[in-house]
Amino acid sequence: MIQFLLLLSRHGKTRLSKYYSHFSHKERQAIQKEVGTMVIGRSSRLTHFLEWREYKIVFRRYASLYFAACIEKDDNELIVLDVIHHFVEVLDRYF
Repeated sequence: MIQFLLLLSRHGKTRLSKYYSHFSHKERQAIQKEVGTMVIGRSSRLTHFLEWREYKIVFRRYASLYFAACIEKDDNELIVLDVIHHFVEVLDRYF
């Protein structure tokens, strides 16, 4: 199950955030900062999967935006990458 979805710029600014689990406003800000630094600082040659707390972060870079999804440890990462790709295609067609 997806816990949250973040769209981040290359400079670490959050462009969109959607949470599917309850987090306080303070927790959300801390999560965005922590996940943003992990995702943006990661080399493009490494995998798009990160272990974070009791979850996994699955991310992908498209142009100057990073799309990051937080999922549970037992979820399939490849399906989430496919969901992110379809989301990007929908946004591309719409805009």
